[in-house]
Amino acid sequence: MAKLGNVSIGGKNPVKIMGILNTSRESFFKKSIKVSKKDISNTIKEMEIDGANIVDVGGMSTAPYLSTLVSERVELERISKAIKIIQNVSNIPISVDTCRANVVKSALDLGVEIINDISGLKYDKKIIDVISDYNPSLILCAFDTKTVLGNQIYAAKNLLKQSIDILNKIEFPLNKVVLDPAIGFFRSSGKGPFFTKIRSDWFKRDLQILQNLNSIKQQYPILISVSNKSFIGKIIKKEDPSDRLFGSIAAEVIAVLNGADVIRTHNVPETKDAILVASQISGRHKGL
Repeated sequence: MAKLGNVSIGGKNPVKIMGILNTSRESFFKKSIKVSKKDISNTIKEMEIDGANIVDVGGMSTAPYLSTLVSERVELERISKAIKIIQNVSNIPISVDTCRANVVKSALDLGVEIINDISGLKYDKKIIDVISDYNPSLILCAFDTKTVLGNQIYAAKNLLKQSIDILNKIEFPLNKVVLDPAIGFFRSSGKGPFFTKIRSDWFKRDLQILQNLNSIKQQYPILISVSNKSFIGKIIKKEDPSDRLFGSIAAEVIAVLNGADVIRTHNVPETKDAILVASQISGRHKGL
């Protein structure tokens, strides 16, 4: 069991929902992009009503197949603006999706309690000093700067263990850690720096990970983010991410049945209904 801010994750707790708010115009799922004060405010209010337990705010798209790298200044401005707007209309726990130490520090200075680092603390070496000073809750993704060969289940477990080892060096409280095996971020090639190179089939890798979540999670709660992603489009032959809702819901249900503790999604109300039904039928939890 772990805590993301004041939200209890894993163990006997119901599966939690993390709503996605993108302030980056470059994001692959255009419906998730909110940049004006009115749109951000309304979206947050809707997410709360619809059942989101946490909102994850991103200021830069990290889709491997897109050239979306922006400056640290731009990312910081976007995220800081969104945080302030959210805090003005809601008390919902905020997670910030970033790999950069300065952005992390600024977010934590604004009162954010959760950091979602898709590099698992490996992209910006200065980030660990900020983490040590502030002790936020963490979501850590499987990531490597080198090409990952061999069994992808073993590789995911090993990469996540490397991130835990980084935290152990600063004696970080591990009951504030949730792991993410990084669906969609393992590719043979990409246009940005935020993906892990593999020589095997990325599609098969993502399916294997989802089929083996209980093996990967070990003693840590696990977060899964599959909403509208490429592997779903490949299965249902839908190139436009906006056409992948039903496929996303199916994948999220499977993730819950296989052990996911948090579902990160663009589709909060639909996801809430789906995981509630999955939890009840499976007997995993009595409800949300």
